[in-house]
Amino acid sequence: MGNTVVEKIISAHAGREVSPGDVVDVRIDARLARDFGGANVVRNLEKNGLGIDAPERTFFTFDCNPGGSDQKYAANQQVCRRFARDRGIRVYDIDMGIGTHLAIDEGLVGPGGTLVSTDSHANILGAIGAFGQGMGDQDIAYAWANGSVWFRVPRSMKITLSGSPSPGATPKDLVLACLSHFGASGLLGYSGEYRGEAARRLSLDGRVTVASMATEMGGIITFFEPSELVVEHCRDAGAEIMEVEADPDAGYDGETEVEIEGLGPMIARPGHPDDVVPVAEVAGTKVDSVFVGSCTNGRYEDMTAVANILRDRKVAPGVVLKIVPSTNAVWTRCLEDGLLEVFKRAGALVGNAGCAGCAAGQIGQNGPGEVTVSTGNRNYPGKQGKGEVYLASPETAAASAVAGVIATAAEMPKEPAVFMPSGEAPAGGGAAPGAPAEERPTTVRGRVWVVDRDNIDTDMIYHNRHLAVTELAEMGQYTFGNLPGWEDFPSKAGPGDILVTGGNFGCGSSRQQAVDCFTSLGVSLIIAKSFGAIYERNAINAGVPIMTADLTDSGLEDGDEVEVDLPSGKITVAKSGETFEGRPFSDVQMEIYQRGGLLRAA
Repeated sequence: MGNTVVEKIISAHAGREVSPGDVVDVRIDARLARDFGGANVVRNLEKNGLGIDAPERTFFTFDCNPGGSDQKYAANQQVCRRFARDRGIRVYDIDMGIGTHLAIDEGLVGPGGTLVSTDSHANILGAIGAFGQGMGDQDIAYAWANGSVWFRVPRSMKITLSGSPSPGATPKDLVLACLSHFGASGLLGYSGEYRGEAARRLSLDGRVTVASMATEMGGIITFFEPSELVVEHCRDAGAEIMEVEADPDAGYDGETEVEIEGLGPMIARPGHPDDVVPVAEVAGTKVDSVFVGSCTNGRYEDMTAVANILRDRKVAPGVVLKIVPSTNAVWTRCLEDGLLEVFKRAGALVGNAGCAGCAAGQIGQNGPGEVTVSTGNRNYPGKQGKGEVYLASPETAAASAVAGVIATAAEMPKEPAVFMPSGEAPAGGGAAPGAPAEERPTTVRGRVWVVDRDNIDTDMIYHNRHLAVTELAEMGQYTFGNLPGWEDFPSKAGPGDILVTGGNFGCGSSRQQAVDCFTSLGVSLIIAKSFGAIYERNAINAGVPIMTADLTDSGLEDGDEVEVDLPSGKITVAKSGETFEGRPFSDVQMEIYQRGGLLRAA
């Protein structure tokens, strides 16, 4: 049986043939750290006396808050700059834009290559047929020091986009249709490969849009086979080009068709990126603000689509339109081609290149009660502010800004709706991981708390407004502060308690604090039906005991006591003696757990 794309790339970078489920050491071609995670990477390296494997393959990218409008961001950026000067590391500073886009456009990695970043959307590199992964601070520090990092080879799924969409459909509408198909966890643990004529026809910009939202489906990454134009773009950028194509007899763990025949403009309703409906179902909903940008829709093609709608029009009274190009090259091209003038004449605020609202940056957040149409990739409660966020294409976003209500480009009302905005956006910042535990028991016994919910994301676990907290002792009080019904968890939980929860726990951001807050509270074990891919890595690498087990129908209640044997995965309920099977610790997980974390000496 032949190999899938992800198997080929990992095999080439592990030095041996691999199969799904194998845990191998993977050589990393490009290693990135951003401004909110970079300072923690530096601290981890310095704390453990580690050097840099290859400075020429190692980069800082300041894209979350390029203006340094938050003191913590500014301080973290300066920590990184000083470290970079001493180690000969290149900094893509505040004037350059989103790191994953720079990696593509600057040739840091090409088709068939590997990249890691403190960005949970590093899998955007699948757009060019490269393997990109978002990782936590300890993973990145290890990769910087050793040039490689362990990885579990994912299963592969063939995804065929079946049919022809309507002329009004955009790449964002295609990926929203995929989200509707898969839900928040339908690709959990998978590497996907897009097939079909609609996939082949996508430009690089469109492939970036679609690949960028694999994370929101639970996926490790989704790939496109590089087209001639994509290969030419990467070659012109100076990237090394490797052949990226699955073998004809490659074995897939799953195959599915996403029906896109006649697909029109789509939109995700507030709270869940996968709550997708046709725009027509929510058309006429008043909006306070519109955001165009992010790693999903901040490229030149997106800017052009917005300019075509805004030209000779004005943003509706009372509506705020914020536009942030993805990179300085896109920003400059918009200036040279007159797009910035179109934006400004229409009444838009144009920011310098970067991520903007997604990471509580200086542009893109909304206030309490504010309704926003965004071209971003996430609309979890609180992710982009205190208001409600709809996810849509640049075309729908621009049309809604002009109309003052949600509208498509083809069906904008003649007169804009008028209303007054309200609210202020919260601020955010960076954070540092906590110290690992010293004692490592292999049997854990404790009182359980049952949070019977799926898809609890990292903003629900540890909201981004607390990212400026760097002391482990302070983190616990914010645990579940954005999870309705569980805001009082820090006052109820005690040392030694065990958390039992549903599937896809920890989906969303790559933030380490969503793991460390449980350590701060003294929680001894987290048992979930499944974990978000990055969250699982962060917990294992921090030496935090987590176990995968389906206790959905176990009958466990808050306060019950259980005993868990980590090597075997056996879970025993004290009051009944009933047992359940969890996934035993792998050799890698147990080794990291026993030594107190990935970066601790063996």
